[in-house]
Amino acid sequence: MRVSRLHDPFRRGQLAIAALFLSLGFQYATWAARIPAIKADLDLSAAEVGVLLMAAGIGAAVSFPAVAWLMRHLGSRRLALLSQLGLALLLLALAAAPGYPAALLVMCADGVLVGCLNVAMNAQGAALETRHARNTMAKLHATFSAGSLLAALLASAMTAATGSVAAHFGVAAALLAALGVCARTGLLDENTPSEQAEQADRAAPGTSAEAKPDRRRWTVPSRLTLWMCCAMVFGTVAEGAMNDWSALYLEDVAEASARLAPLGIAVVSGMMVVARLFADGWRGRWGDGRVVLLGSAVAGGGLAAALVSGGVAPALAGFACMGLGIAAVTPCVYAAAARQGSDALTLVAAMGTTGLLAGPPLIGFIAGASNLAWGMGAVAASAVAVSLCSTRIRWTPAPVVRSEATHA
Repeated sequence: MRVSRLHDPFRRGQLAIAALFLSLGFQYATWAARIPAIKADLDLSAAEVGVLLMAAGIGAAVSFPAVAWLMRHLGSRRLALLSQLGLALLLLALAAAPGYPAALLVMCADGVLVGCLNVAMNAQGAALETRHARNTMAKLHATFSAGSLLAALLASAMTAATGSVAAHFGVAAALLAALGVCARTGLLDENTPSEQAEQADRAAPGTSAEAKPDRRRWTVPSRLTLWMCCAMVFGTVAEGAMNDWSALYLEDVAEASARLAPLGIAVVSGMMVVARLFADGWRGRWGDGRVVLLGSAVAGGGLAAALVSGGVAPALAGFACMGLGIAAVTPCVYAAAARQGSDALTLVAAMGTTGLLAGPPLIGFIAGASNLAWGMGAVAASAVAVSLCSTRIRWTPAPVVRSEATHA
């Protein structure tokens, strides 16, 4: 007898963890969509808005020690639920911020909680793959993109209905609370079966206290972890820079019309969502290492060829190659880092945030020193660097993806 999706433990866990990914994308895009209104309400200059945005990135980038400690003491399940609830409350705090200093504190706290939820939900996703020997990380990351899309639609509707940021963020916080309730019952226990076995071995008679490793103490990252950090930094630099600079490249370099310029972001984002929906199948067929190696090579090579060719059509084709190839990098690296332990996952996640934070300004600096074509060339080079880093990572064979029909 076939088990219904409602009672399938894998599906139940997948939906719960997907609610966390959806929450993170939804929360981020919600406040980002109302930046003009926040700027007007607080009477901010353009430079002050830039610092406000930077505060969230800095909070996420420096949160590594705190997140590592919280992961060891709370576990991924409790940390995910607490940080998800905290992000909902921070939307209300941002709407009620009486001035610029308070808004800066709220955004810095938002960055810290984003770091917490990012690590915890990826740990949950990796544990789900290990426990059920089925791939799902790429689909979970696609859910993050879906959350951003839903937030944009809600922002458009709320802006049309009312100009009140507080009303908009109140509705968004209520939806986030509902997602937290949905996630609560399906999240995994704190330990995967392998961790439980390790704990049983350490507790076995004859094992000395000195021989038991202290898993609550931070350890120096291994060479493998450092290579994962490099791959994550280069991957997120490419991903973030494409979102921020593709439209400007089309308009200023490729000489596209103002009407066509936004297609750059749409092509990259659309291809990333599609690729992530299919990437779990690719992982099961070819393995994570080959998916990252070939995907990042396609991304870098396709964009480089487009830059050399010039023109709008080649640029859009190159952007499609970038979205298609880079989409599976972060899910695969997160899954590999999670297998090395919570400290490795936390450090890799922090490096990913650093790449997203540093990538767009770096491309802007290169463009200012030369031109945007060279800046986009650096994006292509970052994707190629991911391929090189992937050859230094010891990839664990991907779980075998079982057919739905085999579950009874």
